[in-house]
Parts: sequence; C-alpha cells; structure tokens
Amino acid sequence: MEPIEFWKMSGSGNDIEFWKMSGSGNDFIIIDNRDGKVADSDMGRLVERACRRRESVGADGLIFVTNSDQYDFAWRYFNADGGEVEMCGNGSRCVARFAFSKGIAGDSMTFDTLAGPISAEVRDRTVKVLMPQPSDIQMDLDMVMESSWGSVDFINTGVPHVVVQVEDLEGHPVVDEGRMLRYHDLFSPAGTNANFIRVLGSDLLEIRTYERGVEDETLACGTGAMASALVSSVRGMVTSPVKVKTRGGEELKIHFEKEDRVFKRVWLEGSTTLVFQAQLHEEALS
Repeated sequence: MEPIEFWKMSGSGNDIEFWKMSGSGNDFIIIDNRDGKVADSDMGRLVERACRRRESVGADGLIFVTNSDQYDFAWRYFNADGGEVEMCGNGSRCVARFAFSKGIAGDSMTFDTLAGPISAEVRDRTVKVLMPQPSDIQMDLDMVMESSWGSVDFINTGVPHVVVQVEDLEGHPVVDEGRMLRYHDLFSPAGTNANFIRVLGSDLLEIRTYERGVEDETLACGTGAMASALVSSVRGMVTSPVKVKTRGGEELKIHFEKEDRVFKRVWLEGSTTLVFQAQLHEEALS
C-alpha cells in the first residue's frame, strides 16, 4: 500500500501520539490534530488501517481533534471503515475527557461536530454530554416484521437508528437481523444503525446494537441507547432518567425533557476509561 502522505514526506520519525479510550465498551483512537499533521485527504485511510483489530491498534472509530473559531475545539469522527459520520455519543464523551485532560478545554466545554455544537461536563471519569436535538421520529414503520419483533421504530439522534423490541434479547440474532436492517431499502442510501431492546422497567432497559461503519455488533452505542430510551418514552414505557444496560455490561443514563413527541435537552451520561497513551508507528498503518 502507498504510505500515508506525512510519512511519505517526513519518514518514520514522524510517529503520531494517540490515546486509546473506551466509553462504556465502545473503544476509540483519539489524535490531537490541531496542528494539521494528518491531512484531510489522509484521514480516511489512516482510520481504516489503524482501527483494524489484531493487525493494528483496533477500535470502533477514530477521532481527530481540530481547531474551531467558535468553540473550544472541533472534531472529525470516523467509523472503523474509514467513513466520516456526523455523531457518536460515546465518542463525544471520550473526546470531552481527552480535551479536559490535555488542557484543550475546561471541565465544561462546547465542541463542534457535523451534527452541530455539543456541550459536555467532565466529572473525573464520568462525562455527561448534551446531545443534538432528535429528529424524524417514525413509530411502527411500514415494513415486513420478523415474528420475534414486538415493534419497530425509527429516530435520528445525530445519526439514524432503528429500534426493535424483542423478548429474548440474549438469544436474538443481532448481527444477521442488524445487517438486514442496516441495508434495508427503507433506509437507503445512507443506511441505519439497528438496536434490539428489552424494556425491564419504567427506568431501565437493555440493548444490543449493530453499528453501520463497524458492520458488526458493538459492546455499546451512545446514540443507540439514546434512541432506544426516547422511542420507549414515546410508547409510554419509560420516563426520564432512563438507565440503559449495554452489551458490555455497563450502564448509560439518558436524561431528557419531553412534550408529546418533542424532546429537548437530551443528555447522555456514563463512564470513560483511558486505556493507554502511545505512538502510532508507520508499520501499524501498512
């Protein structure tokens, strides 16, 4: 493969510092790119190679921290396949802690994303982010349902999400059905993320998510947890705040205000973990 541009120009002495972080089971590579050392044209290729598991660092996605004229900083978020997307809930919590730890922002901050500005509060390892305004709520989608589905709804929480209620979540074929929904004609051409949930009480549900861009089930998904809590609220099954138990075993908490089907001030809260800090070597990208 062709070397990425900054190594082609400067040689392998130009290794990049990065942090590996986890947000409730979602893992991310974070690079401070405010000096522009990784060119826009190289970002997708770097992400695709660095996010490979077993062959490189491995992650669900990669975040570049960049400069902003209006806010504390901006980000560019890429899924593991090298595709840039608007938003990632758990990624936004991790990047907020990264920015605070690196002195880029204070413990209360606002940063710019393709989905609009995001506010965050950092309290040690716990990070709470004010998510984009949800949109395009569609209940009881007009599609052929599997016999195991109790309902199928849609909402955009910065990125598109289908939410399917099932009885046997543990034994459910999440990957097969998630892939089918992700590529369903109803969501073409952008595709969608697919969440399978079971409501356990008025303030608790559990979730498994198939993520587009990762093209597999992940241990957690912040925007998916948010989507699941909100459509369950529309159905009158839960009230704020809602605890969402992820596949990885951790709980995310969704706080929101609602009037009919209009949601305001939706917060995503949960823990973060700094896994390690290291240098990304040229060989990890070959």
